[in-house]
Amino acid sequence: MPPEIYWRRRALAVGVLVVVLAVIIGLIFWVTSDGGGKNTANSTDLSGTPSYALPSAYSDPSASASGVPGVSGGSGGGGGGDVAAPGESPAAGEPGIPGGTPAGETPQPVPASGLCPDQNISVVLYTDKPAYTEGEQPIFTIAVTNAGLSECTRDVGKAMQSVTVLNLAGDRRIWASGDCAPVEGVNNQLLKPGQQVKDTIDWSGTTSTPGCETPRQPVAPGSYQAIARIGEKASAPITFNVDRPAAQ
Repeated sequence: MPPEIYWRRRALAVGVLVVVLAVIIGLIFWVTSDGGGKNTANSTDLSGTPSYALPSAYSDPSASASGVPGVSGGSGGGGGGDVAAPGESPAAGEPGIPGGTPAGETPQPVPASGLCPDQNISVVLYTDKPAYTEGEQPIFTIAVTNAGLSECTRDVGKAMQSVTVLNLAGDRRIWASGDCAPVEGVNNQLLKPGQQVKDTIDWSGTTSTPGCETPRQPVAPGSYQAIARIGEKASAPITFNVDRPAAQ
């Protein structure tokens, strides 16, 4: 065999071997690099799915009351079903009500009946003025808010409303709205979370006893406290003054 043919065959064999080795190395590199890239770059992180916090109607009093359509309150007493304006506070002469859950209480699930449990409502009482002249007739306003997380129904009618006036120490009963003028009436309201209804109760400024069995007397000048209830749910006490008329 001529030497040139021998060397050509040897060169061809070496070239084929180099090509085969290059192909094998390329396949190994592609599998280890490109395949691994698919496992990382194209994978979906399910834990990265965004979550959303439910808005709270209970942390910002003004936010809970604003933008909520009003509903009618109980009948009589000049009552109204209007919604308190944002930023108002439940102080005497400055109507308003917080929409938050009462301190120390946790909203409860709404029963199957759809009725608002006591833990899910907030009751606030306020007067139209911080002080009255002897002989004036105070006007009490009761504001009821659904402080729960779901809509529910509550009877806020006159039969469920009560206001009691006590001496400032709270140990002597002066007057109660149901003593001499008990009323009937049901006013079931479907309340959305943060929604509020209001109604008023007038006081003649005189004493009373259960059943109106004793003569009624004008209250003496001094400081007093009052508490409202819707059923068994009571408000925090508020204070007000009855002053003597200014000397002429």
